[in-house]
Amino acid sequence: MLFKKQLILLASVAFFAMGASAAEGDSTKIHNPMLWADVPDPDVIRVGDTFYLVTTTMHLMPGAPVMASKDLKNWETVGYIFDKLTDSPKYDLLEGTVYGRGQWATSLKYHDGKFWALLAPNEAGRMGDTYIFTAPKAEGPWTIHSRLRHFHDATLFFDDDGTPYVFFGTGEMCQLTRDLKGVVEGSLRHYFQREADERGLLEGTRVIKHNGVYYAQLISHVYAPGRHRREVCYRTKDLNGTWEKNVILESDFGGFSYLAQGTIVDTEDGDWYGIMFQDRGGVGRVLTLSPVRWIDGWPMLGDEYGKVPDVMRPYKSGQPKKEIVCNDDFSSTKLGLHWQWNHNPIDNAWSLTERPGFLRLKTNRVVPNLYLAPNTITQRMFGPVCSGVVCIDFSKMKDGDCAGFSAFNGDSGVLALKKRGKTVYLEMSEQKVSLSDREKAVTNVEDKMIEGVSVSGIAPKATKIWLRIDGDFQPRHNDVANFYYSLDGMEWKQIGTKNYRCIFDYRRFFMGSKFAIFNYATKKAGGYIDVDEFKLL
Repeated sequence: MLFKKQLILLASVAFFAMGASAAEGDSTKIHNPMLWADVPDPDVIRVGDTFYLVTTTMHLMPGAPVMASKDLKNWETVGYIFDKLTDSPKYDLLEGTVYGRGQWATSLKYHDGKFWALLAPNEAGRMGDTYIFTAPKAEGPWTIHSRLRHFHDATLFFDDDGTPYVFFGTGEMCQLTRDLKGVVEGSLRHYFQREADERGLLEGTRVIKHNGVYYAQLISHVYAPGRHRREVCYRTKDLNGTWEKNVILESDFGGFSYLAQGTIVDTEDGDWYGIMFQDRGGVGRVLTLSPVRWIDGWPMLGDEYGKVPDVMRPYKSGQPKKEIVCNDDFSSTKLGLHWQWNHNPIDNAWSLTERPGFLRLKTNRVVPNLYLAPNTITQRMFGPVCSGVVCIDFSKMKDGDCAGFSAFNGDSGVLALKKRGKTVYLEMSEQKVSLSDREKAVTNVEDKMIEGVSVSGIAPKATKIWLRIDGDFQPRHNDVANFYYSLDGMEWKQIGTKNYRCIFDYRRFFMGSKFAIFNYATKKAGGYIDVDEFKLL
């Protein structure tokens, strides 16, 4: 009888992984990666009929984006847990930076009619103290509830009786006071010890309780022959008792290496799904969706072979299409939630109302390079291919100003409009930043100009220019970007490096490549550009 039940279960999972019938059309299916963009360190919960997801965005502001979906296919950004972090001038690109630091691995929970979020910036000292936020709804407004000691890659967990806990680091946990403003004295302990070949951290903890059993899920880095990055699970019926361990996912996917770190979530109908991220080079860390099979009380991720499926059926059909990267004509008086600033913005140096229908970016301080430029505004580049166009009115730039469009990362491909005297030049350059290990201070920027053209020379009366960046993140296509410009938005001319290599570097940005619009002064503040539109082709 047990064997027969397992065959039925495997057949059901196979249907999940296979996706919808051919009659439904390919566009209705979920193709992994579920989100082919930089959405690392996910935590996912369900409240009613809606799934909510939080992700890491580090130095980008507002931070800790909250995304929502009804069907696990169509996701949109519905809010942010904070607008700015203000513990240090480094968040303002002063006295250092927070590239690759800032907000990490936020935990999201719903308890007692409120949303709760816990995050700990990846910083030393006071800057790294844990934040606990709360909100009446996922969209916000979120308020700071308390600050606690640093908990690395932590998850907040409420037991059935409301007792709060934090699980963090490699197998550490503690109980919080009922008001979530302190740690219960003497409650800190290790609930497991890692195995000998797990020499890396076991991190990214996510904890759920199901049928009276506690489950802690973590990424495990192992170095023994034949073993890979994987997702492991510890379980117990007693938080003070012994925890058992099992590997719940060990799968490569899509021509890339093995993946792990994420969580599992149930549906209103009692089905379960696993959401895990995979490192994919220049585009960043992407999200995959898998069915969950409960076998002998363990949440096993993947299809009947334990692999992440290529295609799945959406949990619900007929949902409207939603995206986390969006077109914008800047007709609203409020900035869309799909945008994030590089570090804290200077609020009086940008506007959507001074010239309705345009985003105005004003220079406000003199800086030497793009990596220290305030008010650089970004959206994710994405796979398998993407093409972003920005239209810029550059007529109010001042001598020494630099504005444009970039495939932005620690190594950046940059299209820059440079005002020299009365002449405006367009240059495509390759830029590479060096950062100090401790302060993340910019110590050097290697700026290699590849090709330039005098805009004033080829179009003396021009006040607008269209800039375009194409990204290709298909497997084995080497994560490349190409750069173009146009004087009418229709006829394009390629400029600069062909197939510029976009890279992912965990020692600097630790982030996937971004579309970035920028404007900064190298001589005197006071100029500005007006951005007419951002469009995806």
